[in-house]
Amino acid sequence: MRAKLTRDEHGIFHIAAAEEIDRAWGLGYAHATDRALQLLFMRLLGRGELGKYLDSSDASLEIDTFFRRMNWAGEPDEVAELSDRARAVCLAYAEGINAGLAGKVPWELKFAGYKKLEPWTIEDGFLLARMTSYLTLAQSQGEMERLLVQMVQAGVKRPLLDELFPGQLDDLDEGLVRQVTLVERIVPESVKWATGGARMMASNNWVIGPERSESGKAMLANDPHLEVNRLPAVWYEVVIEGGDRWAIAATMPGIPGLVTARTPDLAWGPTYAFMDAIDSWVEHCKDGQFRRGENWESFDLRQETIERKGKQPVVVTFYENMHGVLEGDPSSVEEQHLLCTRWAGSSMGALSFNAMIQMWDATDVVSGMEVIRELEGAFSWVLADADGNIGFQMSGLMPARKDGWLGFTPMPGWIEDNDWRGVMPSAELPSCLNPEAGFFATANQDLNAYGVARPITVHQGPYRADRIAEIIREKKKLSREDMAAIQLDMRSAQAPLFMEVLRPLLPDTHQGKLLAEWDYGYELSSRGAFLFERVYEEILRSVFGPHLGEEVLSFLWGGTGMFADFFINFDRVLLSDESSWFMKDRATLYREAADRALQIEPRPWGQGRELVLSHILFGGKLPAWMGFDRGPIQLAGGRATPHQGQLYRSGDRATSFAPSIRFLTDFAEDAAHTRLMGGVSDRRFSKLYCNELGPWLAGTYKKLQP
Repeated sequence: MRAKLTRDEHGIFHIAAAEEIDRAWGLGYAHATDRALQLLFMRLLGRGELGKYLDSSDASLEIDTFFRRMNWAGEPDEVAELSDRARAVCLAYAEGINAGLAGKVPWELKFAGYKKLEPWTIEDGFLLARMTSYLTLAQSQGEMERLLVQMVQAGVKRPLLDELFPGQLDDLDEGLVRQVTLVERIVPESVKWATGGARMMASNNWVIGPERSESGKAMLANDPHLEVNRLPAVWYEVVIEGGDRWAIAATMPGIPGLVTARTPDLAWGPTYAFMDAIDSWVEHCKDGQFRRGENWESFDLRQETIERKGKQPVVVTFYENMHGVLEGDPSSVEEQHLLCTRWAGSSMGALSFNAMIQMWDATDVVSGMEVIRELEGAFSWVLADADGNIGFQMSGLMPARKDGWLGFTPMPGWIEDNDWRGVMPSAELPSCLNPEAGFFATANQDLNAYGVARPITVHQGPYRADRIAEIIREKKKLSREDMAAIQLDMRSAQAPLFMEVLRPLLPDTHQGKLLAEWDYGYELSSRGAFLFERVYEEILRSVFGPHLGEEVLSFLWGGTGMFADFFINFDRVLLSDESSWFMKDRATLYREAADRALQIEPRPWGQGRELVLSHILFGGKLPAWMGFDRGPIQLAGGRATPHQGQLYRSGDRATSFAPSIRFLTDFAEDAAHTRLMGGVSDRRFSKLYCNELGPWLAGTYKKLQP
């Protein structure tokens, strides 16, 4: 063993080694010991090899085609871009994984048909880093842009679009967008648009300066809101010790870095930044070529052979140019307009790994901000140090676009001036050091005001950040227990805005009185939350349904994350005194919606919000008594509460937003207080498989210390 690994009373590995590369080896070994299935399954998924090894269904073919299209598997020349230090650490980490795997394939994968184990490589780490940064995070931005295209093509009128996306459509060429042959859709063709009349991911983090802390030291809180209804957990906790330094950290299996962490000197934690790092261009195509100015150029062709267990392989051809990957086949002799889409983070890896590894040495907020802003993934980081400094720093590859183009609308690809000009300097991204208020909180809201660059176009609402700030200001001096109470807070800052309008319009019934007296809490027992959500949905349907079509609205509400992610766009319309979307005056719309919605018998908010934690491979396929799936549990919270709790469907898959881990640290002690949603191990028959679910539901924390 190149490092000493011991488990504490919580089952968390403590990794001790004097040399950095040996600590990296130990982290890889720990990941492979407890998360071998997760590591190997995610690699198969990212490589587009589900059909080859596990399942040759048409659904798997669609998934494999998506990942082949993204083309995220690392190349050897990317490894050369690592610093000498990072390359040594990444190699040692991969060697630790391979030592932990010991050439053995987890029995679950063997059972499914995967029997030959390939060694873990540095490139595999790049692959998982890209998957982590794109799926449901950057991806959600691209889906919102695609929804705009569909709305234009469905005939939604410009004044309506301008209200929904204020200040973002100045460069929208509706005539050009209508010419696009859209291949990939958010709303399927089977869901009909109505043309008459007239749908990841979220998080909280915040830091408190000494003047607002009971201990007189800085404090940090982080609770990433991710999909929690999958086992094993997304996160993996470790305590790492080396020389006079240590780190208590949440890590992601497959990635050799500390994502949320506390060292003797510094603490840091991320939320998703909602940076617009995905753009589309309209390509004018014919005969396999695309127009560039007055000339025609050939696409680069990439052929991928997708092998399928027991079936004939499928060969897929992707057409690429400087704007990314084309959606569709340009080989027709007929001229056509197709979208080409590019994600700035598609080549991320080396720079991020270089930066993550340097965070071990950062000893204060200033140096930490300078390092962490170089990460290629789009995240909003808060930092705190032992000297009482606090800060906020955004990271990510923000495309440098021509003046005036925000990136939200597709541009003509044949005009060279519309090309990216590299990426914006990281020093221009939003940041803040030692804010006058004595705290800084991010919750996926608009943070453009803190930077020279303005990377955010669409984002989540400010409600969770506003509620966190409200509590901090009210308390004046906060303890660690107060910080925990904020992470568990169920009060909505969205609901009062609607209730101010709704309350005088509510019917004089039992339901109306119950809603009128509601305290805006989304606890499991709350009947007011249940009634408000029924009214809120009915208002949405009344306002947007006549223009989009009821089927489309139902699909976006129940089958995508659009309202889970971007509800503020819709709320801005709903809360307006007047709007082009309103078919009647607002008071009448609200009153009629409330009358219809409140015909229902009130029930506790938790009833009907049952969630099963589903095994990554066997979810729903084995009898419940076998214990691979856990639950059902009831999920408290709502879209706009600090303790977020959202349930919706993404395609045919039930998913959720909720705190995937809770992390708190006070520099008054060398410790972190945490709680994982799930457990340490992905081994079903391990006592650590789902060992933290009960305490997570109870809202308790464990203490980790070196």
